[in-house]
Amino acid sequence: MAKKKNIEEPAAQPTGGLFSYAPAPESPAAAGDIATSYGHFIGGEFVDSSGSEALKTVNPATEQVLAEFAQGTEEDVDRAVAAARRAFADWSALPGSERAKYLFRIARIIQERSRELAVLESIDNGKPIRETRDVDLPLVAAHFFYYAGWADKLDFAGYGANPRPLGVAGQVIPWNFPLLMLAWKIAPALATGNTVVLKPAETTPLTALRFAEICRQAGLPKGVVNIVTGDGRTGAALTSHPDVNKVAFTGSTPVGRAIAKQIAGTRKKLSLELGGKAANIVFDDAPIDQAVEGIVNGIFFNQGHVCCAGSRLLVQESIHDELLDALKRRMGTLRVGDPLDKNTDIGAINSAAQLARITALTDAGEAEGAERWSPACELPGTGFWFRPTVFTGVSQAHRIAQEEIFGPVLSVLTFRTPAEAVDKANNTPYGLSAGIWTEKGSRILWTANRLKAGVVWANTFNKFDPTSPFGGYKESGYGREGGRHGLEAYLDV
Repeated sequence: MAKKKNIEEPAAQPTGGLFSYAPAPESPAAAGDIATSYGHFIGGEFVDSSGSEALKTVNPATEQVLAEFAQGTEEDVDRAVAAARRAFADWSALPGSERAKYLFRIARIIQERSRELAVLESIDNGKPIRETRDVDLPLVAAHFFYYAGWADKLDFAGYGANPRPLGVAGQVIPWNFPLLMLAWKIAPALATGNTVVLKPAETTPLTALRFAEICRQAGLPKGVVNIVTGDGRTGAALTSHPDVNKVAFTGSTPVGRAIAKQIAGTRKKLSLELGGKAANIVFDDAPIDQAVEGIVNGIFFNQGHVCCAGSRLLVQESIHDELLDALKRRMGTLRVGDPLDKNTDIGAINSAAQLARITALTDAGEAEGAERWSPACELPGTGFWFRPTVFTGVSQAHRIAQEEIFGPVLSVLTFRTPAEAVDKANNTPYGLSAGIWTEKGSRILWTANRLKAGVVWANTFNKFDPTSPFGGYKESGYGREGGRHGLEAYLDV
């Protein structure tokens, strides 16, 4: 692994409406050394791949190649699973209090290196530094702290006395929250005594590989955490490996469905966290200004690359015009541009392929008769960008009301009665999340009890905490991550 690369400063400049902010760029150098090429992390060491194929990860804000990394082969996966299997006996036999020490140490190192990790995440993913610094990294550390606390208390977690770990966990994570999804999966797996082989997404492998360095810095026993990079072929080799006891996948519904078929009939335990098309319901007694902030946070946070994003706004008909006027004014103040600028609200789309999907679906929305609006903002000339966009005049039959766009695109529908709001909110194959805005507590409870969603926020949106379980119904998957519930996925109960 080698030399540090010079990271280009993005050509992007923050843009916005009412206010003009001086640039406040974070230094790309804070990301630390990025090697020109990476192998896998197996048995506590960085090793070369058995194959010769290499993939490239690029900065989506500049299209600059950041590094090459190995395309994991079946042989690589086999080596990683074997390393995890060898480490399992000793790791699972450690007292919980000893495992907790490693998790606490990892959490503290993440805190100490949070600036470095936040900048690296923004460079590799395209998300604003404000979000990686203030949301992602604090939550990553919090998950390791939280599950460290459970490691010596598993007898009291509600799963019987002396619950046992499963063995080797094969984990595949997506590109929208690379470090946070890693923490959601690795922290509970280690706390419960399992060992891990993790495959990060092929567009965002760098922070997972940096986490491998943190494992070594924390003195984690060799083989307890292994990281194999590559695309879907590597993921398929991992989830189908006969010596993996538990599969955890976060990603698209079609891939999750394929994994479920692949391991059907085996004894592997499976948890899936898949797509969503959340309804954000605003009743006519809701405080408009607060609701607008919640709508903006619900759909434009992380460029809309959020499985639980509030991508369908259901607004009571009597306040439609007032709410849309306020929402458009607020959207006009959003700044799109350089992810490393601390003033940026909306960063780069993660990849050219994702930008093409967003473009295709929004074009379909227009073709089907919905009215499209975006604030005036100048997009940078290089990189992958998409303006925050709202569609009105949307019907439930429109593709933009049914399909997950995974971008900064909001579809607005109306309703007249609470019952109609619930019917429309549930009219989706997904069931991951929903939001309710009203001043009446009784209405919140009435509505929440009728929504088919794993998470329901009231007068807020996109709030996460390691103590709270997260997961969905229907085609949004099954199983829960986070909280006490997240332990069950890694225990033989």
